Amino acid sequence: MNHWLMKSEPDTFSIDDLKRKKREAWDGVRNYQARNFMRDGMRVGDSVFFYHSNCAEPGIAGIAEVASDAYPDPSQFDPKSQYFDPGSSRDNPRWMLVDVKFVKKLKRTITLDELKNHPKLAGMGLLRKGNRLSVMPVDAAEWRYILGIE
Repeated sequence: MNHWLMKSEPDTFSIDDLKRKKREAWDGVRNYQARNFMRDGMRVGDSVFFYHSNCAEPGIAGIAEVASDAYPDPSQFDPKSQYFDPGSSRDNPRWMLVDVKFVKKLKRTITLDELKNHPKLAGMGLLRKGNRLSVMPVDAAEWRYILGIE
């Protein structure tokens, strides 16, 4: 089993939205490395930290699970979508997504500032300067450590 962190702006889609919907396609990823993580690395059953970004208090708000293998993101083909990509074709789709399902909302959000204050997390991808990926791996030791500080 692998562990991941996926970012979403809570004004757009929050952990509460996922809780209400139970399962959702993680669409709109338009970064090749993040796409590759979903396409090549994610497997059904993998654990996901649901991270609220670009908000007053960014941090890990909940846990989700990868619920599907990667498949073409339909928004890339929709000219009305903000994620439309005219260079992508149905025969050779450029962008992929996975479905995620709700597991639990954390008792509290573990904030970015709090994560930065834990030396054991210093190597975590999320905390590396300049890392703005919306999908990234979390190693098993980091996963366990973060669960322990909830």
